[in-house]
Amino acid sequence: MIRIWIARSVQVIKRILALGGMSIGLMLSAAAAQQSQKPAANKTWTPPKTPWGEPDLQGIWPLNHLIATPFQRPEKYGERRFLTEEEFAAAQKSADARNKRFESGAIPQADSGTQVMRLTSLLSEPSNGRFPALTPKGKELYARMHGSYKPGQTVFDTPDDFDSWDRCITRGMPVSMLPRNYNNGIRIMQSPGYVFVVLEMAHEVRIIPTDGRPALDKSIKEWLGESRGHWEGNTLVVETTNFNGRTDMTNAGVPGSPPLNPASENMRITERFTRSATDTIDFEMKVEDPEIVVSPWAVAFPLKLDNKYRMYEYACHEGNMAIRGYIENSRFERAHPKAPNQAR
Repeated sequence: MIRIWIARSVQVIKRILALGGMSIGLMLSAAAAQQSQKPAANKTWTPPKTPWGEPDLQGIWPLNHLIATPFQRPEKYGERRFLTEEEFAAAQKSADARNKRFESGAIPQADSGTQVMRLTSLLSEPSNGRFPALTPKGKELYARMHGSYKPGQTVFDTPDDFDSWDRCITRGMPVSMLPRNYNNGIRIMQSPGYVFVVLEMAHEVRIIPTDGRPALDKSIKEWLGESRGHWEGNTLVVETTNFNGRTDMTNAGVPGSPPLNPASENMRITERFTRSATDTIDFEMKVEDPEIVVSPWAVAFPLKLDNKYRMYEYACHEGNMAIRGYIENSRFERAHPKAPNQAR
């Protein structure tokens, strides 16, 4: 017992030093906050089943509750996955004030209903919650990228100067499973041998066979990749490959994300959906693309059931004036350069 106590004490001391001198009180507060995030084991709750005997994940699971949680962790939190009680209270106070400003008409509807989670970031891997660095190949592909999210890009002449989301084609994966500040609806539907994930943003449906069929030939590439699912107990595991490499791995459309990162055709995504309560699915997604990033990255967050959420048609092409607006303004600015001493 003494050896165990000493070993644990050494671990605690190393932890404090690694956190840059965090006080013991703050460390204990963070640990308590982390513990409070873990769902309490409900030994009497039984996950529902479909009529054909598979775990039932059906319903509408919008991501609105995650808008205020940044994709990438602010550096001040280090490796802390959860807010302390004090930090959570301060964030909740700020969100309440923001929601009151919305109710008074002071801020737009897209920013309304801010909710606060105890998570310091959606990213759970790497442990510091920061997006991994690009490889030399990733940097090379990044330099070739175009789009409204590309920092510093000012020339727009043709549709080829925009990415797939600008052009209303797709957000791509894994971005489609991450929050935006509007149109966050996700509906899960099931039938024997299939799970369907209906995405409000960009109006798409991911069709996921769960009947054990083999993956498609590697020569067949798709915008959202090709998914195959299987059940591990009450967890749906989805593995997605066969990407076309023409979408963004991440972009600034995800709150708190780096501005833009490329993806390759060899990207592999593994998702896990586990219904842990009547109104909760524990969602995890791991992204591996060694050609682009130096290490895998993963997110983990709860999906919350809201069958009253209304999913609207995302008729992007019919009213997509953004492409034309960018091109017209870019051409005008180049045709009418301002004098060096003229204020822009």
